Amino acid sequence: MTDAQNLSLDDTHHHRFMVGDWLVEPDQGEMTRGTESVRVEPKVMEVLVYLARRQGEVVTRDDLERDVWKGALVGYDAVTSTVIKLRKALGDSARRPSLIRTIPKRGYQLVAPVKRPGELPPESMAPETRQRPIRATTAALLLAPAIVFLAGILYWVSTPRGPDSPPLQEDFSGTMTSAPPSIVVLPFENLIDDPSQEQFADGITEDIITDLSGLSDLLVIASNTSFSYKGRKITPKEVGTDLKVRFVLEGSIRRHGDSVRVNAQLVDAKTGFQKWARRYDRKLDQVFAVQDEVTNSIVDALAINMSDSERARLAQRNTSSLEAYDYFREGQRLSKGSSRESNTQAQQTYRSAIRADPDYGRAYGALAYTMAFSYRRGWSDSPVQTIDQALELALKAVELDASIPQTYWSLGYVHLMRKEYDKADAAVTRALAIAPNYADGYGLLALIKNALGEPDEAIALITKGMELNPYYTWDYPYNLGRAYYTLGRYDDAIEALEEARTRNENAVPVRLHLAASYVGAGRQDDAEWEVQEIQVLSPTDTISHLRVAHPVEDPGLMEKFAGDLRAAGLPE
Repeated sequence: MTDAQNLSLDDTHHHRFMVGDWLVEPDQGEMTRGTESVRVEPKVMEVLVYLARRQGEVVTRDDLERDVWKGALVGYDAVTSTVIKLRKALGDSARRPSLIRTIPKRGYQLVAPVKRPGELPPESMAPETRQRPIRATTAALLLAPAIVFLAGILYWVSTPRGPDSPPLQEDFSGTMTSAPPSIVVLPFENLIDDPSQEQFADGITEDIITDLSGLSDLLVIASNTSFSYKGRKITPKEVGTDLKVRFVLEGSIRRHGDSVRVNAQLVDAKTGFQKWARRYDRKLDQVFAVQDEVTNSIVDALAINMSDSERARLAQRNTSSLEAYDYFREGQRLSKGSSRESNTQAQQTYRSAIRADPDYGRAYGALAYTMAFSYRRGWSDSPVQTIDQALELALKAVELDASIPQTYWSLGYVHLMRKEYDKADAAVTRALAIAPNYADGYGLLALIKNALGEPDEAIALITKGMELNPYYTWDYPYNLGRAYYTLGRYDDAIEALEEARTRNENAVPVRLHLAASYVGAGRQDDAEWEVQEIQVLSPTDTISHLRVAHPVEDPGLMEKFAGDLRAAGLPE
């Protein structure tokens, strides 16, 4: 019987043990080697504990999903990402492993020796005296866009004002400013004990955010930041302090049978006083009309001046079919996954939405994006047919609904993947004309400017996106890092791209640009390690695939990128 077989589950969960020359402390979530100390998230530690219990055995993905994820359907990427994090923490190489070996098409094997608690050297059992390393927190990383946002406000206040300037009003801090009023729409609470209704409530929230984002005289926080408060017990005043916004919209939804109750209230975050509130009891098929009423009530309460075109856009509705809407929301959930399987499922669900409502423009646009993303990742068996069909769907989306930014965003993304840069630029510019507060529009336009070799413009655009979306997703620092790479500012690029990687370990474009930036900075070992991880995560990503699927207009810039990746070890 091996040491690993003698190592009980309780031992590994509650006592120190050794893996190679690493001292592992599960209760602390920490691993140490000499003076080196690394903390890992709970799921990463659970995987290590499980591998230690079965040292020398081949542990399959099914084993991990069953015993570590307790049977949850987490998919390929979740397991892979966790193992990548573990290897990174241990300083192990996927290509030349000394600790954890990947067994192709089977799973993983812990090849390093494991020592039980009773076999540890006395010094490892001594009371804790180590100095914990000080690490930057995610909260600290999020300060930058907030500072930029405040700087923008200060600029707006200090700029000379003419007779046509908007009237001054009080912002969150009490300063008189000509900047438009600011608002965040918190996720509406689902009051039914049915998880399936969460998507419905979230959809109503996002639709209201979309409607408000189309108003040029209102500053609206992006949905990604808004949803970071989902499930948190926090007051509107606290949210206002966090985001420096003056108004907070919150509410609840109770969907039962063919009826729905919506409660909504608008709160002045500075004073904590309710500015407007209403309850709506309607038939379920009238819920979209309720969205309109809520939006118009906010406009009235804040005395927002709307143009005729803005009023016309608010009067339009994407779909009147609840069945189509439910399919669309499920497709949105699935498309947030980063696996080939979730992408395929999202496509199928969007097609169901279109069958339920053949005039649902936003569903066509979402399907177009999902197919273009599949093309970008090399998941399609017929890539030319896939990207051609994506274009047809995106054009159909705009034809059916030119009133919302999302359809033009999808069209822009498809054009970008087709390397039709001028058309991509025009489409996303149109999206931002419709919705000046559309944070993801600034993000995609920054990506297009990066592809065109215009890094300074990309930086300005992504900074604007970060203002609107302080709790931004991984693609925001990715765009920033990509621009810095083009400028040859490799240290700045690495800082931004490492943040992006932290936010999404599975984002291959981030890792590719990070590897290239490491080469540019002379950090060859880091570059090679990054490429090794890319090959485990996405074996189809090669230099030849990059030339086809990675949009870059300037051939010289593409050759520089390919050359750096070749130097890092990416295969041809």
